[in-house]
Amino acid sequence: MKKISLFAIIVVLAGTISFSPQAFGQGGSKVLMIIREGRSHDPDLMIKMEVGTMMVLLKKAGFGVDVTSLSGQDVSGCSQKIEKLLRLSEVKLDDYVGVIIPCMGVPEAIASPEMVTTVKDVLAKGKLIAASNGGVSVLGKAGVLKGRKFAFYTGPSDPEFKGFFDITDLEGATYSGQGVVQDGKIITGGACPSTEAYRGLQNRTFELTQAFIAAIGSK
Repeated sequence: MKKISLFAIIVVLAGTISFSPQAFGQGGSKVLMIIREGRSHDPDLMIKMEVGTMMVLLKKAGFGVDVTSLSGQDVSGCSQKIEKLLRLSEVKLDDYVGVIIPCMGVPEAIASPEMVTTVKDVLAKGKLIAASNGGVSVLGKAGVLKGRKFAFYTGPSDPEFKGFFDITDLEGATYSGQGVVQDGKIITGGACPSTEAYRGLQNRTFELTQAFIAAIGSK
């Protein structure tokens, strides 16, 4: 049986979630959200409880949010939809104070060369990047977790871990559990609404996003 956190239910019932790109924020500050495209086993859950929670918290903190993916196509479930996405190739990273990557419940490593390049460029520019659960695999593919601590829903001894990460991309990296871990400009969260609903792990979306907002404010 699926379990959903009380906060996530409140967010949905409040009816304050918008998935269209936003062009406002304190001092014009904007965050870029990168959507991993792939087959999600519960897209409605992830759009509502993960993307929705991130959007509400970021907007409440005064940030504009633009949403992008490799194709720029709408992302839809049976009842939920993210629309007006930007194509990743059209994004100018200098327009954003940080990047956040939801998990989206995509059960494999989805990291195109363009996404890998974007992740590397974000860090090269000294910007913050946060990733939730499956989104952490994008950081792994980019090689930016080497020598760093990171979170994920399961550890290296689990065969499922190897479906998301190539061990050669994690040289010197330290798996640090299912919570929220910050190492320099990288913040990772080890559980999402999907792992809460189907595995009973505490959803870290709220905690991850709050850590990301706090880190931007402390720059």
